[in-house]
Amino acid sequence: MDAGSPDDYIRDISTLTIADAEEAGGKGANMGELVAAGLPVPPGFVLLRACYRDSMRAAGVQSELAALHREALDAITDNDRLTELSEWMQALVVKAGVTDAIRHMILDAFRVLGQGAVVAVRSSATGEDGADASFAGMNATITNVSGDEGLIDAVVRCWMSLFSPRVITYRSSRGFTGEPAMAVVIQQMVDSEKAGVAFTADPSTGALDRVIIEGAFGLGEVVVSGSVEPDTYIVSKETLAPLDIRIGHKSFKIVRGGDGHDTTVDLDDTQADSRVLTDDELRSIAELAIAIERHNGCPQDTEWALAGGKAFLVQARPITTLGHVTPAPAPAQKRVVLARGLAAAPGAASGRVRVLNTPDEGGRLTDGEILVARMTNPDWLPTIRRAAALVTDTGGMTCHAAIVARELGVPCIVGARTATRDLHDGTTVTVDGGRGEVIAGRIRPESATETSPRVSAPTAAESPVTGTKVYVNLAMADSAESVAAQHTDGVGLLRAEFMLTEALDGRHPRDLIARGEQRVLVDRMVSSVGRIAAAFNPRPVVYRATDFRSNEFRGLKGGEAFEPEEHNPMIGYRGCYRYVKEPDLFALELEALARVREQSPNVALMIPFVRTKWELEECLSLVDTSPLGRQRGLHRWVMAEVPSVVHWLPEYIGMGIDGVSIGSNDLTQLVLGVDRDSDVCAELFDESDPAVLHAIRRIIQTANKFNITSSLCGQAPSTNPAFAEYLVRMGITSVSVNPDAVDATRRVVAAAERRVLLEAAR
Repeated sequence: MDAGSPDDYIRDISTLTIADAEEAGGKGANMGELVAAGLPVPPGFVLLRACYRDSMRAAGVQSELAALHREALDAITDNDRLTELSEWMQALVVKAGVTDAIRHMILDAFRVLGQGAVVAVRSSATGEDGADASFAGMNATITNVSGDEGLIDAVVRCWMSLFSPRVITYRSSRGFTGEPAMAVVIQQMVDSEKAGVAFTADPSTGALDRVIIEGAFGLGEVVVSGSVEPDTYIVSKETLAPLDIRIGHKSFKIVRGGDGHDTTVDLDDTQADSRVLTDDELRSIAELAIAIERHNGCPQDTEWALAGGKAFLVQARPITTLGHVTPAPAPAQKRVVLARGLAAAPGAASGRVRVLNTPDEGGRLTDGEILVARMTNPDWLPTIRRAAALVTDTGGMTCHAAIVARELGVPCIVGARTATRDLHDGTTVTVDGGRGEVIAGRIRPESATETSPRVSAPTAAESPVTGTKVYVNLAMADSAESVAAQHTDGVGLLRAEFMLTEALDGRHPRDLIARGEQRVLVDRMVSSVGRIAAAFNPRPVVYRATDFRSNEFRGLKGGEAFEPEEHNPMIGYRGCYRYVKEPDLFALELEALARVREQSPNVALMIPFVRTKWELEECLSLVDTSPLGRQRGLHRWVMAEVPSVVHWLPEYIGMGIDGVSIGSNDLTQLVLGVDRDSDVCAELFDESDPAVLHAIRRIIQTANKFNITSSLCGQAPSTNPAFAEYLVRMGITSVSVNPDAVDATRRVVAAAERRVLLEAAR
């Protein structure tokens, strides 16, 4: 490979700004901003993502990595397959290594730092440390690196960490589906005597008038990882005086050993319980944190280190989840507190305790249980996602457990010290993440702290009134009650796939039937769908029948024995046609819905990917002859994803369809002939293309003509006001968006309705 200019691959930190985040990653770009602000940053340089990409391309593995990564994103519910794909991708990165030309550039920059320099090597992946995702502790950081070979090895280890199971799972949970890339920050190591983190807003309450500082002895890794309980200091932004000090038990520290590597040093009880920071040191760190916030214009999460009496900044990023807490009224029932710790992620949840020692034990945790662990790291992510709440013995409010819990909306308490001993499997407790308390029994919701982990959802009285209904899209039952508490008019799209995958335990449904376990499947679906239906009752819940594609079904355990291998499954064996060909499987889904509607008649059935009149006729006959079809008041919907629906919709309505929901992603894909998952053709995919808008208009006009409900499920109405106004002008009945977009969508829709009314009045 002929390498270009060194500036195309490596940049000194001092030359970077936030505008370079795409190439240098958030971590590298933020470091450059700190230098520009005149703040103390250790010297160093950044390997731009071109180093990674060109090294992979030169070795001929880039295309294979991209294909395997796409497959891994589809396999996040299959731990064995995900692990296999992860190891495969990491082996390819090691095989590729660093090209000779780039290697020479790296070592030349390394020598500028001085002979025998010791550095920290930190990942700076595209998408890291942005305003909506922290990647807290996800990718690799290697400290105390020395020597040419040691540095090159550390760089490759950072690149490898792009493809760990925990990173792939996290990227999927945050909606990052593009091909990943990695920049790497290399900075002179600060041999810190004390280190930690500082938040310029309280991450557990959202309070903006204080700085939260956590510190421990030695390297800051013990704070970030949550492996010790750090000191926690709350400092007033106005006076820089301490408002509150909580001394943690810091059982050990990590320092640079005589062999040049990280060494763990145990601390006796006197040292472990001694205060880390003096008032002067607190003031100095608070001043630096506030200066970063002032420079970047938003609350910051920073990492600091003290060496030789001087403070250094080694990282800064926006706080990704700043919640707002509404204090609840005093509890009406007695609260027996079983454990106390730091209020790390707001919210309250009740459930049975599950104490786990390692992430490998995650399978023992049943959905909705309270996860109690000594500490967590990124490998715990899949388990935390399924937990109702999280409690850890160690860690501060800026450790991995706290950051991830806030992003996932999971109530969390950290630094509870003896929770793993005091709480026992099977005990029912309530975790109040806003107060930092674990309470015996199931406390009524009104007596717990009421929170919204992402934003404060306005009440119905505060939200604008709209004639166009604003529904939500849901995929699982975990958040049913909290989402139902928002000002939303119902569920416009309840996706079956996630609930079905969990009900199947990752197995193919045919494998389940072969073992005679179909009753288990039905019972689990009844439980999940029933919980959502009950939470929203009497508001409508539109359940979309399973729309797995054949490649997704093949990914389930045993799937290869039952599924065809299609070259283009996106337009293959799926949706309505599949129900007609496999009526026994469809019958199980219909049975589950029938049982749910016995208690919650607000549930409607929606048939996806309808191509032709004859297949819908056969599908509806299966519904009509099932227990579900014989129930009174069942509403039957179709998804409008295939352009043929524009022609056939009047016929569908004549067959008893009384609702149509426009699946704008699939409809755009098929109108424009562009794979919606293609990165290469991404610029062609446009929901606002006139051809797509024409099809949408025809569908809405037909629905209005025959007086049936019309809806659109997708994010475009919340992110594109012009698109929302188009829908309103066409007379759409409702839109359905993700829960976090409900309020924004309602405001956009209300504004569009006002404009239409004003024009009519004039």
